[in-house]
Amino acid sequence: MTNRNWQFWIDRGGTFTDVVALRPNGTIVTGKLLSENPERYEDAAAEIIRRMISSGDDIDAVKIGTTVATNALLERRGAPSVLIVTKGFRDALAIGYQNRPDIFKLNIKKPKPIYARVIEADERLSATGSVIKSLDENAIEMALKTALDDGFQSAAICLMHGFSYPKHERRIADIAKRAGFKQISVSHEVEPLIKFVSRAETTLVDAYLTPVLNKYIRSLTTQLQPITEPKRLLFMQSNGGLTLAQNFRGKNSVLSGPAAGVVGMVETASKVGLQRLIGFDMGGTSTDISAWTGDYERSNDSEVAGVRLRAPMIKVHTIAAGGGSILHYKDQRYQVGPDSAGANPGPACYRRGGPLTITDANVLLGRIPVDSFPKVFGPDANQTLDMDVVRNQFNELAEIIGQDSSARVTAESVAEGFLSVAAESMANAIRKITVERGEDVRDFTLCSFGGAAGQHACKVAEILGIKRVWLHPMAGILSAYGMGLSDIRVDKQQSIESSFSEKTVRAAGNQIHKMKTQIDKSLGGQGVPEIHRNFRRSLGLRVADSDTILDIDYADANAMAESFSSIYQQRFGIKPDSNNLIIATACVEGTGIEEEFRDSDIKVAAKTALVSSTRIRLDNKWAEVPVYKRDLLGAGFSVIGPAIIVDANATTVIDAGWTGDVNRKGHLILNCNTAPLYTSAHCADQPDPVRLEIFNRLFMHIAEQMGTVLQKTALSVNIRERLDFSCALFDAQGRLVSNAPHMPVHLGSMGESVRSVIAANGNQLGPGDSIMQNSPYNGGTHLPDITVVTPWFEESEKPLFYLASRAHHADIGGITPGSMPSDSQHIDEEGVVIDNFWLVKRGVFQLGAIKALFGSAKYPARNLPQNIADLKAQLAANQHGIKQLGKAVERYGLLTVQNYLRFVRKNAEQSVRRLVHSLHDSKFQYELDTGEIICVKISVDHDAKQATIDFTGSSEQSTSNFNAPEAVTRAAVLYVFRSLIDDEIPMNEGCLEPLKIIIPKGSILSPQHPAAVVAGNVETSQCVTDCIYGAVGALAASQGTMNNFTFGNDHIQYYETICGGAGAGPGFDGCDAVHTHMTNSRMTDPEVLEQKFPVILESFSIRQGSGGKGKWIGGAGVTRKIRFTDSVDASILSNHRRIAPFGIDGGKNGGKGYNMIQRSNGKKEHLKGTATIHLEPGDTVIIKTPGGGGYGAQD
Repeated sequence: MTNRNWQFWIDRGGTFTDVVALRPNGTIVTGKLLSENPERYEDAAAEIIRRMISSGDDIDAVKIGTTVATNALLERRGAPSVLIVTKGFRDALAIGYQNRPDIFKLNIKKPKPIYARVIEADERLSATGSVIKSLDENAIEMALKTALDDGFQSAAICLMHGFSYPKHERRIADIAKRAGFKQISVSHEVEPLIKFVSRAETTLVDAYLTPVLNKYIRSLTTQLQPITEPKRLLFMQSNGGLTLAQNFRGKNSVLSGPAAGVVGMVETASKVGLQRLIGFDMGGTSTDISAWTGDYERSNDSEVAGVRLRAPMIKVHTIAAGGGSILHYKDQRYQVGPDSAGANPGPACYRRGGPLTITDANVLLGRIPVDSFPKVFGPDANQTLDMDVVRNQFNELAEIIGQDSSARVTAESVAEGFLSVAAESMANAIRKITVERGEDVRDFTLCSFGGAAGQHACKVAEILGIKRVWLHPMAGILSAYGMGLSDIRVDKQQSIESSFSEKTVRAAGNQIHKMKTQIDKSLGGQGVPEIHRNFRRSLGLRVADSDTILDIDYADANAMAESFSSIYQQRFGIKPDSNNLIIATACVEGTGIEEEFRDSDIKVAAKTALVSSTRIRLDNKWAEVPVYKRDLLGAGFSVIGPAIIVDANATTVIDAGWTGDVNRKGHLILNCNTAPLYTSAHCADQPDPVRLEIFNRLFMHIAEQMGTVLQKTALSVNIRERLDFSCALFDAQGRLVSNAPHMPVHLGSMGESVRSVIAANGNQLGPGDSIMQNSPYNGGTHLPDITVVTPWFEESEKPLFYLASRAHHADIGGITPGSMPSDSQHIDEEGVVIDNFWLVKRGVFQLGAIKALFGSAKYPARNLPQNIADLKAQLAANQHGIKQLGKAVERYGLLTVQNYLRFVRKNAEQSVRRLVHSLHDSKFQYELDTGEIICVKISVDHDAKQATIDFTGSSEQSTSNFNAPEAVTRAAVLYVFRSLIDDEIPMNEGCLEPLKIIIPKGSILSPQHPAAVVAGNVETSQCVTDCIYGAVGALAASQGTMNNFTFGNDHIQYYETICGGAGAGPGFDGCDAVHTHMTNSRMTDPEVLEQKFPVILESFSIRQGSGGKGKWIGGAGVTRKIRFTDSVDASILSNHRRIAPFGIDGGKNGGKGYNMIQRSNGKKEHLKGTATIHLEPGDTVIIKTPGGGGYGAQD
């Protein structure tokens, strides 16, 4: 192809800036410089452009992708930012949605918010936009002025309901602008969609990163002005499309560089017939992992570096491990990163006094030939890498390690150790996006690109068992090359939130036309010819009361409803209520098609590309290996490793046992010719370690995907917002195979329900059947938790597997709305009891019988349509599990799948036996606020590696509702023993094999009919876990309650659990404001809460100082204040209002909780830990949750 002017495609990384230039004659030239080298130039990209073009040359476009924002977020080096939120929400981002990242980690580590200061604006709007409290402009002006005086120049503004009613946000933005803030990000402009927490975090990211980007853009444009001004300056967005520089925002920049690399990989590797690709993009600061199996995967909700983002992004998993990752020896461990040396000072070998890094380890071991590396270092930028300083620093580190560990180590062995750690870290990241989805990573081609990937590709592939590695001729700068293969994208969407009809569809069409006109103008302004502009128009539709939005191409109403129904049913396996649709958003996506550019064929290999040889460290010894020059490799070239291939932008190491071949496009294909690291034996007695992990992940993936379907199809807030559900897979005997880590109290307890279904129905079950039950005396937990069990037969006469989903229904009847009464004494007072009821029989949904069941109880269900909708969602989840399980059996064979059910269970059993062997006999006693006692005695048989957990001595079943069904008690035991194992292990029935659990019948931990149990599931379960932790001395008490709060009337029902403080442990403080142990339910977003229910959330804040003191301090609880705007009945079920959460080993107790009502007339009423109350408009409920206990005596 020919082009009139130059184009420059640039990847500005944290360490290097790579450039691919398209000359006016259509040929390619490349360049690479350090991203920062202030002694030589101000901007690397501008410097390369200056060196390449001649006076008078014109530039058509400069297209840039950058990891500047990604690295700033990873390393927390963004602009110090102040967050302005509605008064009462100072801690909203610190609390988040109150869930913990890993349910089994005792040392809970929630990502810290990236703001440096929070300002609370004294203002309030309701969900309908009415002014509850006018904005105090004087106060906000003073606070912003103080922040500005303290050095802040970046502000993020997010107010409650500001996405829809932005007048207060606009006013604060005006004040901030007048005060002198340089960067002001406002939520209704950044992310104009409902959900306060995620919108606030996205807005904050925009404020935090946009100044970093603007600094780079200013530097580039300033440096380009003396050279020539490009007609277009475009940046790669996280969604894989380009945009004009002035439209580039922080929220769209986080995966800018990585997105271009994915485009470059797909548009080149797929053209030579490779169909299953793993992107392994290792740069100087980070490594980006992606997967492609035919379509680009994009996500609108992502988490990057612990920050929640709501912006369209290509799915990329980023880890802080790159060539510049700093090497640490700490706590007798080799640690790589997460901090990076960057470009300045860079690795030690860069001659800037930098620290030892991964790059230095490769230099020392000969994996980067010093003589072949670009000479861009030193004061005059004309020296090569500094081997001497690298060797000296590794010698010094080896001496330190030798003295600390008393082991004989050398500089080389230390470097090899760090490379092994890095390779394992990168292999784990690859497993995350493949094996966790149930994919066999060995079926993929590892596509290696980025400046540092070629030095590690063979090692990472060997760890994973991958047999083929692909490297593009421009692998070292593929992200830059991908810029030239990308199109321009402009997206716009607008909230509609109206009922679906012909009239509203036409009205939305008017909005679409306006947005299309705006996008068309934007594309024209970016230099896209009209003939190259494509548009996609769509409406985001959802079922009323659902959060699941599907983008449907804009058409007439009937066609759109049919399309929605078809896609919904295909995706989730359930037919939606197409007569009750909502138009959530109107969307237009504009694409500006750039000129197509493809790899050219290269000449056949005619001469040797061998240029030299070098010494490299292999298998603990030095060996001489050949060095080849990449640009001399012709088509058909072949080489046997070990060997090194170098070019101006990257170094590739072909390890022993690998061969390299060059195809007609110049792509280098590496093939492993040695036996894989793991065999793929299918022996019935011995598992293949790789397949063991694959099947463990596969079974878990099935359960997790079931949960996704359930969340997206359910209508109640409890399920779709709070995620109060669990999904699991069971074998033919009803033994747990995998339980997705949704709700800990369900772990291990669903098996009792499944086995009761098998025992009661046995041979009656057939294809198309599903049973539901909630009986607490037959495997259930409490009545709102309904379990749906579906057998899977395939072609067998008997069930081969069972799929089960358990979900907390918003109301199941009982004496109070929400079915969580505080004072129930009989099971009938808690709602409808369901014991092995046929929900579906031979494919027919038993609607009439269900209505009769839910309506005939002494206290019937209040919202039967919602119950039915949620039951159908559970059925859809089970059917999705069946579909995924069928795919697994089709791929691996039934016998293999059944064998690995056994292997995975045995693997979990062995892990628990190792734990048990490390324990000692112990006992503990725990008193509840209600006066009941839990006693536990743990006896360890070290020879058999078994433990007996004996609850004899615990109180008899109570007349209160704090009785915990036996299934709940067993689940608590399973959770504790699993959490005491640091390693990631399968969660299945095997975990219970080494444990003998003794629970006295008729006790508070194994009640008999008709005992009330609603608090046993949510409160007593927490006490059981703390009691066992106390016995083994592993952890101080956490808040020991779920702080269950329900309210409702004949029209609405709502239930939430409220977080508190986590207990401290040996070596760590307890986490503030987090759910612990037997729950991990999310908190409903404040804006969703107020939009759906008659409440105003006045505040949700951390109770500073409520954690127990000690050498390690307990986590703090929270304070939650809810004002009501309608008459409701409410109940609170809580613990640790009378007795404080215990400290341990000299640590002090955590602060007790407190419940109170403030009536509309100002009168305050103290509430007990359990209470049922009537609330009138203007009444406010205040709940203060307990803190965690401290660990260890203070020094």
